[in-house]
Amino acid sequence: MNRIHILAMASSIALLVACGGKKTGQVLTEVGSGEGEVSIVAWAGYIERGETDKGFDWVTSFEKETGCKVSVKTAATSDEMVALMNEGGFDLVTASGDASLRLIKGSKVQEINTDLIPSWSKVDDRLKKAPWHTVDGKHYGVPYQWGANVLMYNSKVFKEAPNSWKVVFKEMNLPDGKSNKNRVQGFDGPIYIADAALYLMHNDKSLGIKNPYELDDKQFEAAVKLLKEQRKIVPKYWHDAFVQIEDFKNEGFVASSSWPFQVNLLQADNAPIKSVVPVEGATGWADTTMLHVNSEHPNCAYKWMEHSIDAKVQGDLAAWFGSVPANLDACKGNALLTDAGCKTNGLDNFDKIWFWRTPESNCGGGRTCVPYHRWVTEMISVISGR
Repeated sequence: MNRIHILAMASSIALLVACGGKKTGQVLTEVGSGEGEVSIVAWAGYIERGETDKGFDWVTSFEKETGCKVSVKTAATSDEMVALMNEGGFDLVTASGDASLRLIKGSKVQEINTDLIPSWSKVDDRLKKAPWHTVDGKHYGVPYQWGANVLMYNSKVFKEAPNSWKVVFKEMNLPDGKSNKNRVQGFDGPIYIADAALYLMHNDKSLGIKNPYELDDKQFEAAVKLLKEQRKIVPKYWHDAFVQIEDFKNEGFVASSSWPFQVNLLQADNAPIKSVVPVEGATGWADTTMLHVNSEHPNCAYKWMEHSIDAKVQGDLAAWFGSVPANLDACKGNALLTDAGCKTNGLDNFDKIWFWRTPESNCGGGRTCVPYHRWVTEMISVISGR
């Protein structure tokens, strides 16, 4: 883990401590002329202008129609997104649930006037009031895409899909007769503790884990212990999607948590790669486009938020990333996604995914759970080998 990534984690801790100030952003009552530009912090593969593949471009048409030039800062983790929004200078961020509530409570994003988003009615009802962007009845973003953190594997090594996350957590011989040591990866982010907790939730019932983001001290310590054991077989953690792609092509890695995005690009390059959601289920992400409290280009930002849930944009993005659209109209009639694409990408798995969310100390029912700042410090310890 590099120094910049550690600083991003540290910044996320600082933001948690600073939560609660008055929001300075004023909710727009009308969308006026664009300011000529909009800057977006986004996951890799989320804002495409045809540079990677000419067939996937939902930026150029927006720029021509609105006069708003789009600039993108790619972030590799939610902690990096929080750090960038904390620094300021950006208009929008495609935040996952483990970042969105931190941004809301840290007063870094502003309430969205959904009346100014003409396509809001098209958003999947399961996402409209999702707790990771809706607080006290106020919406702090526009749903974008969602999906699972899949188990990506080399199909030459695994003739049949592995049915458990055990292949990346426990040392063992794989179907090719060789050890998995130094051939598997973990995710370089504190939220990966939830993946360990999910594995234990199904494989160690004595811990009584009911939610991988709501862990008491005993449950949390068990998840961290599993990750420290995993560290002995994991030589490298991933957070950059394109670096992971190269790792699977050239560095001998054969199994890891991943996103459908990497799976799609590797398969497009004829690599022997497949993915699966194991028996334990999966964590996942439901991402929201959120507006910075001090956005300098709010009109262009609102224009982008409307554009982002256009059915054509949603379908093209889902085909590219391997995700599920927030606007389900995209599931029919899109040439790139095809009518089978949404089901293929996991449309029916919504209730089976434990979507990323920010762990909090007050986890309801009179329970006290381990807050996110401890997840950050413990994951740094795990990756550092301490």
